[in-house]
Parts: sequence; structure tokens; C-alpha cells
Amino acid sequence: MTRFLLSAALALATICTLSGQKTITGRIIDFTDTPLIGANVILKGTDLGTAADLKGRFTLEVPKEQMGGSIIVKYLGFKDQEVAVANFIDDVELTLQASDNVIVCFVSRDVVEVTATAATSRTPVTYTNLYKADIQERNVGQDAPYLLKWTPSVVVNSDAGTGIGYTGIWIRGSDPTRTNITINGIPYNDSESQGVFWVNLPDFSSSADQIQIQRGVGTSVNGAGAFGASINFNTNSLGEEQKLSVDGTVGSFGTQRGSVQYSSGLMDNGLSIDARYSKTHSDGYVDRAQADLDGYYAGITYVANQGAGAGAGSDGAVWRFNAFGGHEVTYQSWNGVTEDEIAEFGRTYNSVGTEKEGEPYDNEVDNYRQNHYQLHYNNTIGNQWRVGISGHYTRGLGYFEQYKADEDLVDYGITSQTAADPETATSDLIRRRWLDNHFYGTVYSLRYRANSALDVTFGGSANEYLGDHYGEVIWARDAGDSEIRDRYYDNDAVKRDFSNYLRANYGFGGGFNAYADLQLRAVSYEFLGFANDLSRIDEDENFTFFNPKVGLLYDYVGGQAYASFGVAQREPNRNDFTENPTATRPTPEKLLNTEVGIRGVSNRFNYGANVYYMDYQDQLVLTGELNDVGEYIRANVDESYRLGIELQGGYQLGDFNVGGNLTVSRNRIQNFTEFVDNFDEGGQFEIEQGDNPLAFSPSVTGALDLEYNVLNTQKNKLSAALQTKYVGDRYVDNSGDENSKLDGYYYTDLRLSYRFMPANSPLGALRVTFLARNLTDQLYFSNGWSYRFYSDGEVGTAQGLYPQAGRNFLLGLGLDF
Repeated sequence: MTRFLLSAALALATICTLSGQKTITGRIIDFTDTPLIGANVILKGTDLGTAADLKGRFTLEVPKEQMGGSIIVKYLGFKDQEVAVANFIDDVELTLQASDNVIVCFVSRDVVEVTATAATSRTPVTYTNLYKADIQERNVGQDAPYLLKWTPSVVVNSDAGTGIGYTGIWIRGSDPTRTNITINGIPYNDSESQGVFWVNLPDFSSSADQIQIQRGVGTSVNGAGAFGASINFNTNSLGEEQKLSVDGTVGSFGTQRGSVQYSSGLMDNGLSIDARYSKTHSDGYVDRAQADLDGYYAGITYVANQGAGAGAGSDGAVWRFNAFGGHEVTYQSWNGVTEDEIAEFGRTYNSVGTEKEGEPYDNEVDNYRQNHYQLHYNNTIGNQWRVGISGHYTRGLGYFEQYKADEDLVDYGITSQTAADPETATSDLIRRRWLDNHFYGTVYSLRYRANSALDVTFGGSANEYLGDHYGEVIWARDAGDSEIRDRYYDNDAVKRDFSNYLRANYGFGGGFNAYADLQLRAVSYEFLGFANDLSRIDEDENFTFFNPKVGLLYDYVGGQAYASFGVAQREPNRNDFTENPTATRPTPEKLLNTEVGIRGVSNRFNYGANVYYMDYQDQLVLTGELNDVGEYIRANVDESYRLGIELQGGYQLGDFNVGGNLTVSRNRIQNFTEFVDNFDEGGQFEIEQGDNPLAFSPSVTGALDLEYNVLNTQKNKLSAALQTKYVGDRYVDNSGDENSKLDGYYYTDLRLSYRFMPANSPLGALRVTFLARNLTDQLYFSNGWSYRFYSDGEVGTAQGLYPQAGRNFLLGLGLDF
């Protein structure tokens, strides 16, 4: 550790040119919310200055002796505007809006600081921010992963092939269970599987004010440790104006979406109300992969003493209550399609439901409802203290339904009353597997800013999860002695998660900022598992993790350089516990993450580059091994790593913008034993593997974004954007076998956006978005699985694939009042 810090300090010292005492951030836009790219921001009376980037954003370091001064904002066609440095609040973006040749400043306030785990401009970690304007511009009803797919190192998948329904996101090759998701600082990942089910939050991005993606370990998070990335959604910003929006989308594969959204703005009584209801339907690209989704969001904010305390840094309390959730009914398309099935039936074939003779079973669906409730309290006390406390409760209830043919009735606790031998009796039946869960707890933070140099935050969370897993047979051809709603299995689980972290940033002169973040996390899990004799017994596991993170950041003219080192540890998931006898149960896994990078803005050019090394110890991976009851289990692998470089940048030339990102990486797993089923002799055949590619980890990903503003006046704005994504070859297992490889692919989307803002009209704006996806009609597979076996003295591979839609279209229409 000492060697790393000394080396990082030496590397950063070579870039030293300028010191800074206070960082101010802002966004400069015009009356249409269009960024004023290249607008000059100059510290009055000095030679210090910067320019707005492609999103209109700027960051400027203000020396201590100039904190009582002003900045001058200059842009052609507008009067110069002088803004006092005192108007800028630390870590809060000030919006400067140009209208009628004058630039006016206001704060779009983040009224509740429950996102204390989010990175700021002073945090030496690798992150990307998406703001409301970025989200709205691209959103025509797709799930959240498909709005994030253009960001660095991201790969997305849709079971239905359309981006609506069951979708997933991989960041730096890390699977969705290793990405920590929070909503206003509240953990969203499923407590047991640690996965994320975006289908339960349809159209949620429409309510997001900001989305931050931290790649690598990042800052300390609430919930399970980030083993590849973390994504935080913030919905708590407080707008200034009343607004009603109505949106609709139609498109390929029967896609329909309707959404109504209302915001009251901050009223004189200190109240603000936000609400949204959305309904989405898609038939899916894959056969029968339809999705019917309902989503809602409601937020009520009360700002006490708003004249003095709201966003001004003085005393004042803010309360915020959020209620949101969704109901999804999705026909299952989880199986993928094999190459043989593609040859016989076509690439949209769906095997789910085909156990029923004749037509596939018409109700092979996932039916789940999830409701979230959050209460946030925030108060700024004096000029140095800020406290945030949140309580939350999530209620989930639902099932997936399956038609199963020739099932052994004894497995369902049913005794046949007609079969000659009840012990071997079979029957066609329909079963439902239920999940009935509750998740509740608290998240808290206390921030102390002693002066411009020292910023300390203490925070954490305490959460409990109650999960009831049970199954019912709702119909059977031979129902035997069963009764309606009999449960053939019933498994309760309790999981508790406690964590505390202490984070400090210290600016010690010369442009340097030191960072330390220490987290202690304790996890307990009670469940029904296997004993060594394979009997079912109640068990419990307890873990304690210490996750330190340290780093250095240096400010230079127009940019920053940073280096950080962090540790993340996490417990195995539900299946690792329940499917393994105690003697073979895997242990927790650990990640040691190093990040070194630069980021900045120079006139009309913005850039970023970082190198990362993610060293895994005891990473849990599928090796093909079966447990004593025939279930696939994950095993700890001693050595595996990800090493890569991420590049991103953008340039603006007149009305033409170009941007993009590129990731080149090496992702390896070393020295492990693979198990494949032995068809020749029975049991399993062992293969000693050496240095292989990590599953689902492409060595190259990249994106290119070209945008042209065709028309940009006070009433009309028309823009065209062409976006291309490339994902290199990936393996769907860790064998390194070419038969387990997904070929690299690319796709290109074309987006045309038009906005009409009539003067002196109750209509605030008319918005039209046309999105042509996969414009060049690439037939590619974004996900897959493999089954490897040993037969006739050779290892064979069967592969499942998840086809994505070819060329397809979405048309969105929005009205703002």
C-alpha cells in the first residue's frame, strides 16, 4: 500500500501546474435547454478561466484569495454576465440560462443528500454522469440499461431482443449481480440473488434527475459490494417550475408506451409534488416474448424555511417522500435458442411453453409486483454540518408459471390415487413458484466541512430482508390427493446487512487532494439449506468485511489527474448457500482495484483516460461442477483479473458534435478445474485449465456518437444523431473453447429529434423523436450459455444464444405544458 501511494503521488506530481482551493461547477444553456458549448468562464481580475464542454458544463478552481470575487460568463450574442463565486455551493451544479440576451443563474436543487455515496469532482474514482436532459433526449420507453449502453465499457442484453422486459447490463465484463444499484442511496439489488430486475421498474428513467455510473470499486456503497461497477439513480432534485408532460411511443413489434408526468415546482408554502404514470407493451422480437408493464412514481417534498434554507447553505430542513414501483407480466423467453433450433425454426424461436402438446402454453409468464417507499430527511446546520436520514420499505409479491410434462408426482408431495405404483407416477401439471418478500431499513449520513480544505462524511445503512419462497401446483392431469394451494416447497430466509463508512477529502495545497474511505460491513443470512447428509436443516452464515479505499487527486489547468486503490468484498449469493452442503460451500470473494486517470475540458474538446487493474481473489465462477443433488454450483477460483484502458472524448465544431469512447482490456482466469458431464463413463470429467479469457468479458468495446444541429432557433430545434456501438468477441464460459464464443458485433442507431416551442401559447413544447435502431440490420447475439460434455473421447459443446432484433423503429411524441 505504501509503495502504491508513493508511486501515485510521484506520477501525479509530474502534472502539477496550478493549485486550487474551491471547485465551482455549472451548466450554461439557452432558452431551449441547449448547451452553450464553448462559452467562456473567466475568474474576474485574473487569467484563470475555462470553457463549457459539449454538455454546457464547466468546472473551475478558485484560489482561496479569490473566493469573495466573481466569474464573468461570455458568449457571442449575449451580454457578459457577472456571477459571484459565493453563489456556487460546493458539489452543487449552478445552472446559467441565457434568455433575451441576458444570462440568469439559478440552482436546480438536489434537496435531499441521501446520495452521499455518489462521487463528486473531488473524488479520485472513475465515473460518468448522465443528467435529466441527456436521459430525456434518448428515452422513448426502453429499459434503463438501454439508455446507458453508449457509456464506456457497457454491454447490454434483452431476452426478448427489444430492450423492453427482461434486460441486463455488463460493465467491464462484470455480470449484473456484481453491479451495485442504489436509488437515492437506497439499495435496489435483490438481497439474496444480488441481481437486478429492471423489468420491475418500467420507464423509471423518466423520473431520474441524474444517473451516475462508477466503474470499479468506486466509493463505499450501501448494500452488496460493487464488484465491477455501481449505478446510482437520483430522483430527489427539486425543479423550479410547474410542468405537465404527456408522452407516447409506437414502434416495431407492437411497441406502445404512454406516460403522463407532472411537477408542481416549488410552491410558496414550501411544497413540491412530482408524479408519473407509465404503461408499456411490447410483443417482443422473440416469439411470444410479450411484456405488459405498468410503472408509477410519486414524490412530495416539503422545504421548511425555504426563503433562507433551501439550497443556500443556511439552516433549513427538507422532507421528501417517494413512492414508486411497477407491475410486470412478461412471457418467459429465458432459454435462448440453440443453433439446431435456429436451423429448424428460425432465430426467433422460443422453447418456453413447448412442453405442452400442440400450441405452446399461453400463460408461461412471470407476474410480479414491486412497490417502494422512501422517506428522506435532510438538514443543513450552519455552514459546516449537513445531516441526511432515510427510511425505506419495499414490498414484492409475484410468481412465475410453468407448464411441465411428465413430472414425478412424488417431487410435488402428491400421491396418485389411480396409478399402479404411486411412487413412480407422473403427470402433466402447471406450477407457480412464488416470491413473497419485504425489505426495509435506514440509510444515514453526517457531513462536516471544517473549511475549504477538509470534508468529512460518516454514513451507513442498516437493512433487513425477509424472503418467503414457495411453490404451488395449480393444475395437474392426475391431481391425486392434493388440495388447492398446497405448497410443495416452502423456504423462508432472513438477511441482515449493516455497514458504516468514514470518508474524508483533504486539500493540502499545490492542487492536491487526498481521499480516504473506510467501510465496515456485517452480513448475516438465515436460510434452509443442505446438511452433509443432504437432509434439509435451518442454517445461518455471518460475515464481516473491511473495505478500505484511498486516493490522490490533482487539479491542473482545465482538468484533473487521479489515482486510487480500493478493496471490495462480498458474500456468496442465495444459490451458493442453498445448493451446497456446508462442507463444500464457497467462501466470500475479494476485489483489489487500482485506477489511474485524467479528465478535463479544453475549449471545445473534452477528454478522459484511465487505466484500471481489477485483481480478484477467490472470485466465484461456474466451473461446470455439480453438487450432490445434481445442481450446478459456483466455486472459488484463486486467480483472475481485469486489466484495461478506457478512453473517451468529444469535440464540437460549429453545429457538429463528435464524441466516443473505447475500452481495450485483458480479462483472464487462471489455473482452475473445469468439470463436464462424462457420457462415456458417467459422472463428470475433469479438465485442468490454465490461462483463459473470463466469461462475458470482451477485450474491446467502443461507441461513436455523431450529432448535427440542423436547426436551432428560439422556436425550433432539429437535430440528427448517429450512434454506433461495437462489442468484441466474448466467451460464455471460462473454458476458452472457440465453440463457446460469441462473435463480436456492432450496431448503429439513428435518432432524429425535433422540438417546437411556440411563443405566447399554453403549449410549452412539442417534442418528436424518431429512433431507427440497428440501422444496418445486423443479426447478432448479445448473450448466451454453453453446455459442455465428454463423449466418445472428446469434449463437445452445445450453445444457447439470445438473438437481438434487426432493424426496427420507435416514434415518440411528447407535449409539455
